[in-house]
Amino acid sequence: MKLGPTAHQDTFTRDNLPPVEDWPVLLLDGFDYPEYLNAAVELTDRMVEKGFGERTALIGANRRYSYRQLAEWTNQLAAVLIEDHDLRPGQRVLIRSANNPSMLACWLAAVKAGAVVVSTMPMLRAGELTRIVDKAEVALALCDTRLMGALTDCARNSRYLKKVIGFDGAGNQDGELDRAASGKPASFKAVQTGRDDVALLAFTSGSTGVAKATMHFHRDLLIVADGYAKEALSVTPDDVFIGSPPLAFTYGLGGLAIFPLRFGAATILLENISPHNLAEIIRTYRATICFTAPTAYRLMLRAMDDGADLSSLRAAVSGGETLPAPIYQEWMAKTGKPIIEGIGSTEMLHNFLSNRIDDHHPGTTGKPVTGYEVRIVDDDMNEVPSGTLGKLAVRGPTGCRYLADARQKTYVRDGWNLTGDAFTMDEAGYFRFSARTDDIILSGGYNIAAPEVEAALLSHEQVQECAVIGIPDDTRGQIVEAHVVPIRGAHGDAVLAKALQDHVKTVIAPYKYPRSIVFCAELPRTESGKIQRFRLKGSTVPQPG
Repeated sequence: MKLGPTAHQDTFTRDNLPPVEDWPVLLLDGFDYPEYLNAAVELTDRMVEKGFGERTALIGANRRYSYRQLAEWTNQLAAVLIEDHDLRPGQRVLIRSANNPSMLACWLAAVKAGAVVVSTMPMLRAGELTRIVDKAEVALALCDTRLMGALTDCARNSRYLKKVIGFDGAGNQDGELDRAASGKPASFKAVQTGRDDVALLAFTSGSTGVAKATMHFHRDLLIVADGYAKEALSVTPDDVFIGSPPLAFTYGLGGLAIFPLRFGAATILLENISPHNLAEIIRTYRATICFTAPTAYRLMLRAMDDGADLSSLRAAVSGGETLPAPIYQEWMAKTGKPIIEGIGSTEMLHNFLSNRIDDHHPGTTGKPVTGYEVRIVDDDMNEVPSGTLGKLAVRGPTGCRYLADARQKTYVRDGWNLTGDAFTMDEAGYFRFSARTDDIILSGGYNIAAPEVEAALLSHEQVQECAVIGIPDDTRGQIVEAHVVPIRGAHGDAVLAKALQDHVKTVIAPYKYPRSIVFCAELPRTESGKIQRFRLKGSTVPQPG
């Protein structure tokens, strides 16, 4: 693929793209953008030009921001980066913050200024930040003043990170960056980046080990909205988005920033959102579209039992983990609306397979989003017949580009992205997730999908959450082991273990039951909420008290 023009003076990201022969095939028909494109301008200033200036864009930190205010705020911040800190287009800017309006404003400002954004979670420690800084060769960081400690520790000994600028994530405009921005004019000529300039380095969440940096262009940021969000969610300017995923991860960046801003809708960015209070926040703000994980929907179901009002919600989107069938079925029964499950990856930026509001099938991840081709293949990349378990292969307008990483050749084969998921496809063209390819348990000659066993366990009234892995066994090769968090008040003992084993045998084929059950107080997760199953293998997890 021949790349278009670039505005980057610092050419680090373009220089470190994979060799073009290692790229996936990109299918760009229907996604036509001008050669010069700045995604942040399209999400702010362009929306003002389209007449959305006085509509609410952001809600958070005890105030509301209109599209006009957001455009002007980000213009001022971008001016500070270029005029006061000599930011050059193409330089990487790391942002460290929880979800709040200031974080999103900094993200948009950096993109307007032509930077390549690297967003990070507030829970990362200095050593973790150092690995990201070194990989991306970050020289400038923007940090919530409440979270400066680890980042300044990182900068102190870093060969790359030279400057950390604080901003006030609490919304009081009292950080160094905020004070400098207040003196800048509300107008700003954004850097005229190319549509093929890298705008985002997104680090994988590490649910399977060492994180990788994925590279996404300005056009990619708009493609996921103009494709998935438009088709699967039918977003309108009257929508109000809410959710728990961090903006530092692409699931949250799309669902809580790019999608609402692309269509003139509003988004709620609150630092205190958790699965436990999400139902009340939805009621308070009359949110219409929610992005969160299955665990939160399970807790919201319990909140509905106590009278929670979720009637404003028209689209409940599930991601991060497989949606267990019992949660979907109970949600459908109580609300009359589906939970919309899909699948995406950091490498693909967002969802490429999804159910739709008007086309949803329980237990499936739906059909390909327009622009994407998806097939199930064997180890030799041959397409397998319907109903046959195989590897998920996808190609479309977005695709995997790792930053200087040999694993590019593993993720991309013959022009297809191999996501590491085992799937089947039925005769009607709906795709059904079986497991991560490394979560298929081979026991006594049988292939057992861990998520199927998890769904069976979750249908038991005394199970709050669980994760299933395979462990070595001299006789069977592997056996199924379930790590189970019991509900409050339940006793994780031999009696409950036997009850759960018997229950699974009645729900699915008996050979799939967990021969080993480990009770624990919590499951290890990434900061984006994904269960880290690799940490359960041979590891000690907190036991219930």
